[in-house]
Amino acid sequence: MQLQIKQRYYTPEEYLQLEETAQEKHEYRNGEIIPMVGATTNHNQIAGNIYKLFPINIDNQEYYIYIEGVKLWLADYNIFTYPDLMIIKDKPIYHGTSQSNVINPQIIIEVLSSSTEAYDRGEKYKYYRSLPSFQEYILIDQYSYAVDQYIKQSDNNWSVNFYAGEDAILKFSSINWEISLNDIYQRIDFETKEDS
Repeated sequence: MQLQIKQRYYTPEEYLQLEETAQEKHEYRNGEIIPMVGATTNHNQIAGNIYKLFPINIDNQEYYIYIEGVKLWLADYNIFTYPDLMIIKDKPIYHGTSQSNVINPQIIIEVLSSSTEAYDRGEKYKYYRSLPSFQEYILIDQYSYAVDQYIKQSDNNWSVNFYAGEDAILKFSSINWEISLNDIYQRIDFETKEDS
């Protein structure tokens, strides 16, 4: 059954209840329920490549990686969203009693599409920065070998690194791990310009 959204404001609790039975995912933005755009096969493959290669233990510390289906609660902005990938150090901290709503990602990764790029680079990045645990933001272009890495500095400013070309190596700053762009883009067909 498809979730029927009426033009009105919802409480976070109402949204969570509706989302439990919805066939498609929705973002919650301060009372509004926004349908999420479907992902392309390239988008899904890129996220899956990182998910399957990420180690669960780095330097004797446990990490958890979640892909697309786990919601992130951004209390300062009254928002629930679904990042493409979240990496959490130690254990997830949940919002409420549901194990599908977390609040403590260290790294957030978004795979950019033509329909979401402006939001991912702009407002969404601002929302994510409200999280005390958030240290690193990775934006992956699904149409070419290109990755942007935003790193939180000790003064709460953010620096950026740009990676391009299949031989480039993305070196994470907040964890001791790296991945080649060749591995990120494994089995991606750039000739197929799918619209999400």
